[in-house]
Amino acid sequence: MAVGKVGNPVCGDLMYMYIRVKDDRIADIKFQTFGCGSAIATSSMTTELVLGMTLDEAMKVTRTDVADALQGLPPIKMHCSNLAADALHDAIKSWREGRRGETPEPPKVGEFGSSCGIPVSSPPAIEGADVLLGKGVYRKVEDPKSFADKRVLIIDRGKPSVDIALDLTKHTGRVIFMSPTKEPSSKDDPRTGLKRSDVKVIYEAEPLAVLGEGEVEKVRVHDLNENDEYDLYVDALVVLEQAGN
Repeated sequence: MAVGKVGNPVCGDLMYMYIRVKDDRIADIKFQTFGCGSAIATSSMTTELVLGMTLDEAMKVTRTDVADALQGLPPIKMHCSNLAADALHDAIKSWREGRRGETPEPPKVGEFGSSCGIPVSSPPAIEGADVLLGKGVYRKVEDPKSFADKRVLIIDRGKPSVDIALDLTKHTGRVIFMSPTKEPSSKDDPRTGLKRSDVKVIYEAEPLAVLGEGEVEKVRVHDLNENDEYDLYVDALVVLEQAGN
């Protein structure tokens, strides 16, 4: 048996694909998926597609093949089909590289979160945020007027952070909202309201570190789409506390 494992840190889906090979064909395949219904459906369909295939044939299965077999997926869920194909390919690579018989320990609840319905873990810590807490880094916004004319970066923590971003536009014209996910396609997503506002929105990005001598000067940002880093100059960083903290 060989195991493939892939995960998406943005949406939180995590997939394991287990294969048994006989005469260079997939004799048996099973999956274990932590994620939304689409993630589970794509995992299941992938196992049905490739059972009995040669390893070379299975390596050619793409996200499009998986989505087509399911008669299409919503655009926002297409990444699930990509993960399923990647997990399959990773399992085949494990087999070919001789990494067999390895059974990974399933993640603990909350260890690998999901915006698709699985409990979400706390976001990664932002380097330097604790040092500059109260010196440009804020866990809550008690007086929006104190941000007047400042360059404010607000990190996506759901609807409360969206509400704060919109409220701050009454006091400053330089509000930036940053989210690790892609631009929402659903009108029910609270972030859609940002499109009709003066808020500048940056999708598929996350803060790595906050920098400054005694006060916030800039935030180092990881561009998740380009896998690159850049510095964003701001006067304030708002990172709301997670519910329950």
